[in-house]
Amino acid sequence: MHPHSAPSAADVDSHTLKQWLHDGREIALLDVREHGQYGEAHLFYAAPVPYSRLEIDIVRLAPRRDVRVVVYDNGGGDTTAERATRALAALGYRHVHRLAGGIAQWQQDGYAAFAGVNVPSKTFGELAEEVFHTPRIGARELAERQRRGDDLIVLDGRPYAEYQKMSIPGGICCPNGELALRAHTLAKDPNTTIVINCAGRTRSIIGAQTLINLGVPNPVYALENGTQGWYLEDLQLEHGARRRYDDGVAADELPALAARSAQLGERHGVPVVDAGTVQAWLQDGSRSTFLCDVRSAEEFAAGSLPGAQHTPGGQLVQATDQYLAVRGARIVVFDAEGVRAPVVASWLRQMGWDACVLQEGVRAPLTNDVTAAHTPALPALSDAGLAAALAQGAQAVDLRPGMRYRASHITGAAWSIRPRLDRLDLDSTRPVILLAEEAAVAAWAAEDLRAQGVTDIQVNTGTPASWSAAGIPLESTPAVPADSECIDYLFFVHDRHDGNKAAARQYLSWETNLVKQIDERELAGYRFPAG
Repeated sequence: MHPHSAPSAADVDSHTLKQWLHDGREIALLDVREHGQYGEAHLFYAAPVPYSRLEIDIVRLAPRRDVRVVVYDNGGGDTTAERATRALAALGYRHVHRLAGGIAQWQQDGYAAFAGVNVPSKTFGELAEEVFHTPRIGARELAERQRRGDDLIVLDGRPYAEYQKMSIPGGICCPNGELALRAHTLAKDPNTTIVINCAGRTRSIIGAQTLINLGVPNPVYALENGTQGWYLEDLQLEHGARRRYDDGVAADELPALAARSAQLGERHGVPVVDAGTVQAWLQDGSRSTFLCDVRSAEEFAAGSLPGAQHTPGGQLVQATDQYLAVRGARIVVFDAEGVRAPVVASWLRQMGWDACVLQEGVRAPLTNDVTAAHTPALPALSDAGLAAALAQGAQAVDLRPGMRYRASHITGAAWSIRPRLDRLDLDSTRPVILLAEEAAVAAWAAEDLRAQGVTDIQVNTGTPASWSAAGIPLESTPAVPADSECIDYLFFVHDRHDGNKAAARQYLSWETNLVKQIDERELAGYRFPAG
């Protein structure tokens, strides 16, 4: 090692980190590179917390300032992790470490890196299918049975917005987290075959197995490979469908549904805890406790517990790392009626999480002091103000996603992203206007620009339509930024529904191959029922 590159006190080597990940103590492993870089290759337990959003997301993902944190970047000359450790220290995180040599050193030391997103959740889905022998049906067979007019119903286990993008013809949106409460209202006859689908595999498998675990009398199948499998068989998908479950469930049906879910929870060792216990946990500075509201978006919007995040049940299982970054934390799952929460908690426990159900649900009398990160002040500029400033020589820096910039941006605006702002050729004597979809993203980017000597900075959160209406000329540049510069975009995950069959096949083979890539200790982290 060169004398000038001696590790700082906060550095941790790959072998130590590997031990930490399995020592049973809380740890938040953060990949602070941008989404596209993360999706190409990352550590198995890493949560994606890109530096461009670090201060915005970290307090939700790892609220306890005393938690053990490890951040990493590409290694080599990449300084993103170093900047992230400084940013976290400024927010009051006291135990922040940097993986020495980044992901490059991790791989050089013989440890695996994983492509894609939500890897622990997707690996779990593949293992669940093997463990439970979840029945599945292929796209061609389903299409043929629909054509024959068989007594069957297709329930789409994804959130409504995702369902609307593309769905199986005739499919009804009923997100996985809602199945325990609503499937019986959609398939009233016990002889009706129920097929659960998602975009790929995980939610089809977990959704179908949820109904089987609950003991529904109907025949239940997972649609193999979801909408992608349908598309790969050259079958037509629907776009913009609007069929969804009915909000109402008869009050007299709830006790039986709750009893069924409680039984399932008991079988999987899900503890039920009262508000007093959870209140004590929230005040315990030595462990992280997450309050997860698994109800629908509409119910959450009408009011929830203090400091709770909206984690729709199916999504919390499918993408746990998007809601919490602390491995070993406590997860307190709740709903309003006791039907949905035990089912979600049963899956989380099998995934290795310390999950329990809050007895009083959304009515629990809890207090919870959550300290949000204070966003730095940044003056906002209207579209008219932007037009005037540009006419007077202001420099525009577009921080929106790279693909949106390609599609349409202000003529002459430069595209950039927070970790690469130092590559811009800016005149520090002229005003800079940051264009962003979210003001907070620009506010934190502005902090980095100030450190580079730029002082006059404002933000505009307009859209190409609003800019055009203000008379600002726009252009599109299909090749700028270049693919290699679009570090915020993961090509193989996004392209699979854009008429790109190779991307869909690559995605499905990646997903089914995950189980072969994990090591013994990662496999042992899951907790499937014995027998």
